Amino acid sequence: MTVSQSRLTHLATATALGLGLATLGTGAQAATEWDMPTPYGDMTFHTVNIREFTEDVREATDGELDITVHSNGSLIGHAEIKNSVRRGIVPIGELIMSRLANENAIFEVDSVPYLASSYEDAESLWEASREVIAEELAEQRLRLLFAVPWPPQGIYTNQAIESGDDLKNLSMRAYNTASERIAQLVGAVPTQVEVPDIPTAFSTGRVGAMITSPATGADTKAWDYLSHFNHAQLWLPKNMVVVSEQAFSRLDEATQEAVLQAAAEAETRGWEMSRQETDEALAVLEENGIEVSEPTPELAELLKEIGATMTEEWAERAGDQGQAILEAYQSAQE
Repeated sequence: MTVSQSRLTHLATATALGLGLATLGTGAQAATEWDMPTPYGDMTFHTVNIREFTEDVREATDGELDITVHSNGSLIGHAEIKNSVRRGIVPIGELIMSRLANENAIFEVDSVPYLASSYEDAESLWEASREVIAEELAEQRLRLLFAVPWPPQGIYTNQAIESGDDLKNLSMRAYNTASERIAQLVGAVPTQVEVPDIPTAFSTGRVGAMITSPATGADTKAWDYLSHFNHAQLWLPKNMVVVSEQAFSRLDEATQEAVLQAAAEAETRGWEMSRQETDEALAVLEENGIEVSEPTPELAELLKEIGATMTEEWAERAGDQGQAILEAYQSAQE
């Protein structure tokens, strides 16, 4: 869902006129108000974490910076959030990092199968890639505030998956270029579906499989439309929160520091929430009748072969930036 024309016009006009720093009465400066779109629902732990972040900012600034979260794609659709922040339609937003892979392959470093499939490896990979990614965003006048991973990605279906043959010709939900590529490599048909549309997509037969996290399955009540989850732990994709450098620069120094401090706390808290969410979501899936399994040796071998192929492909696409990330990551693991 995209922002309505009237709301879009209002936000764009407000930005152009600088109404975010309105004044009251005799010239006293009013609170700065920011709208923050996110694609995910209110129950998603990412959204819960972001609301805590905005509350921390509000408290630290005595209400001088008030950020309103618009969840579930209600203000701006996922595909448009990053450019809406860049163009100044909204000052801040959340999106999954790998959505920007078509701009630069470094943004999908966290979606390469088995490059980092545990939280420990994912943290090392993030530390190795954070600076490169922040610099790339800065080129577009965007500031990276924080990033939080989803639980490890697995495979949802309506039947047990024993080998790659069981996935052939299935329509598979894709949400980034990595999930599209893995679908192609197993012989499935990649199909773009946003999280709020997943239940309908399965119920209508638009998709028959998807790669996503235990958390997404629990949030969308996957037991209502499918029966199996293979906990393959392919990768841990991250959501990131970015802010317009122009909007950030208009804040006074104390408010900027409050935002950065709240962002650092949100990242630490979010990673821990993600770990907890993995265990809790797997339990919820099982309690509601989803058959949770690990990959068979045959399937595991295929997925690791695909991971090796996709790592090579990613390194070639990412060029010197990608090589720098891989070298830093490998050094951290030694």
